[in-house]
Amino acid sequence: MQIDLVVFDLAGTTVKDNQDVHKVLQAALKKKGITISLADANEVMGIPKPVAIKQLLEGKNYPNINDEFIDEIHTDFVASMISFYETDASVGEKVGVSETFAALKANGIKVVVDTGFDRQIVTPLLKRLGWKENNLIDDSVTSDEVKQGRPFPDLIFEAMKRTGVRDVARVAKVGDTASDLHEGTSAGCRYVLGITTGAFSRAELAKEPHTHLIESISELLLILGIKKSS
Repeated sequence: MQIDLVVFDLAGTTVKDNQDVHKVLQAALKKKGITISLADANEVMGIPKPVAIKQLLEGKNYPNINDEFIDEIHTDFVASMISFYETDASVGEKVGVSETFAALKANGIKVVVDTGFDRQIVTPLLKRLGWKENNLIDDSVTSDEVKQGRPFPDLIFEAMKRTGVRDVARVAKVGDTASDLHEGTSAGCRYVLGITTGAFSRAELAKEPHTHLIESISELLLILGIKKSS
């Protein structure tokens, strides 16, 4: 069966990430006197960041969790991520991403990126990468634009709505976290691919629902029987 749409995660999947998101989240909590490890942060990668912050606070048995406190931490996190994506020299796409996007587009397949970030963060990131301007992606969907972010399927369904794809069995999802794989599985995607060079290891992703595990984005083309664009 032909695939009509591929939905890709951003940080760790298509965008280089040396635990940068983990470190910014860690720092935002530290400003409130809450210490978390990078391993703690990794456990909540991929999900909407306000939800991630709440889970981390609950995990540390923080006594005064409320929406205002979560919002304060999230606001600091957003500001720091925007600054990072606008200015840090390390920001860029992972190897083979543009070529893979181009090959998919050349074969009539829609390309959408989705994320646990809010739109405020994604706008400067995508501007830096230039994917939209170069016609490499059709759209992007952020967690604040749907009712429920990962691991729920809402981001997938919104991507389908925006691209006019009606059959979820003709959709593939690619991501580097457990929440990515659960998102694609709960939506009913034909292919759910975990990329093993991001936040979660191959062994960790192997425990989650998936159809394939890959080391690089370009392996998707082999699975779909597509040649790279010249």
